[in-house]
Amino acid sequence: MPRGKAIMIQGTGSHVGKSVLTTAICRILRQDGYRVAPFKSQNMANNAAVCADGGEIGRAQAVQAEACGIEPTTAMNPILLKPSSDVGSQVVVLGKPTRHMTAKEYQAHKLSLLPLVQQSLDSLMEAYEVVVIEGAGSPAEINLKAFDIVNMRMAAMADAAVILVGDIDRGGVFAQLVGTFELLDDSERARIRGLIINKFRGDIDILTPGISYLEERLRKPVLGVVPYLKDMQIAEEDTVPDNRIDCPIKSTLRIDVIHHPRIANFTDFDVFGDAVRYVTRPPSDFPDAIILPGTKSTVADLHALRERGFEPWLKNARAAGVEIVGICGGFQMLGRAILDPQHVESSVESIAGLGFLNTTTIFHEEKQTARIRGIHIASGYEVAGYEIHMGCMQGNPQTNPVFGISERHSMRVEDYDGLQSSDGRAWGTYIHGVFDSLDFMNWWLERVKPGSSRQNHRVENRFDAVANAVRNSINVAQLHRIIWG
Repeated sequence: MPRGKAIMIQGTGSHVGKSVLTTAICRILRQDGYRVAPFKSQNMANNAAVCADGGEIGRAQAVQAEACGIEPTTAMNPILLKPSSDVGSQVVVLGKPTRHMTAKEYQAHKLSLLPLVQQSLDSLMEAYEVVVIEGAGSPAEINLKAFDIVNMRMAAMADAAVILVGDIDRGGVFAQLVGTFELLDDSERARIRGLIINKFRGDIDILTPGISYLEERLRKPVLGVVPYLKDMQIAEEDTVPDNRIDCPIKSTLRIDVIHHPRIANFTDFDVFGDAVRYVTRPPSDFPDAIILPGTKSTVADLHALRERGFEPWLKNARAAGVEIVGICGGFQMLGRAILDPQHVESSVESIAGLGFLNTTTIFHEEKQTARIRGIHIASGYEVAGYEIHMGCMQGNPQTNPVFGISERHSMRVEDYDGLQSSDGRAWGTYIHGVFDSLDFMNWWLERVKPGSSRQNHRVENRFDAVANAVRNSINVAQLHRIIWG
């Protein structure tokens, strides 16, 4: 089989829409009959997914693989950085955690990972007709270029043409594109074969003079202007959107998710749509339900939760009849205590939990990662999801469990997950994505607020919807010519 082609989506900065456009282009090429796969050499995100072999990759690449109609593999994101503090991250290589490194340590180390990155990229280009590569941040970060393993160095390794994306919604898109172009060297500029203006709102005719200026100044075609896409139902890559934090709720159902400083896998709650808001301080009233989400730093975020005054608010909400749910790290916080005798996560050997559940968590160095299937015991509904956690629950797992686990790593098992209080109004689980199981989600919603079930909580053709919106906004024929020369 001949080696496949590569196209790379780079941006003028973070949050310009690279991940969504990469997802859309993956789907467009699949719609056009090609075997296509995503790739991002290095991702920094606490939103992770688990591959069939138990390896971790960035959630965005798992979503992009779904858009391609294929199973995600660790080759699609060989390096995942999971921030645990402002200056350090857990480094996950080929799906397995290695160790925590400071930013300076990782900068000195990362070029040694290039052979693994090259092997991963080569394996995809040999197996697929097209590999759609996503960059990170900006290729014009001149202080980082010597250590780059995710932008222009990747484009050269793949011999990929580059599409440069700018975000007009933030303002200054012409300065973004021209400034980025000016800070690149000649060989890097030559790799850029087209521009896309993203997140446009308004009258396209007013934008036309700016497009003409860009094409004349940079000698590169503008492939199109993509509108601001709302309600795409495509998972965010790494951060909760600002308009979802401490925001008013328009829905009659209200679910408050505590926004930990190191919140992880917040895409677990995308299924609830506009009923969810992320809160950084205790509100003055109570919602229909409260969720403590996952976190990359359970002990530090439990300290932060207390410092921000959430503990008495949670207890008062519980007394008022509000259901409280913990997912992964949030589940650990709901217990009696968290023990870390080996200092796996922090310098603290023990910390009292919130005491909502009769369990204690102890941290071990080995991380648990697996896809799982099971049954919600109270309702009998099937659930599926994945586990990513460091700690284990101490005590009898058969005492008030929430789920019976029937499959882990595609193997039959007889196990239990989670724990609930005797009245059932507080419970926790290690299963990420558990609310994606529609029957269970609706059972739970009817429990917290009768009449709030959502029979069509996800649009099954969401990838086609975003692909068609982008297809109608860019010159796809020109995109094909760029890929195949």
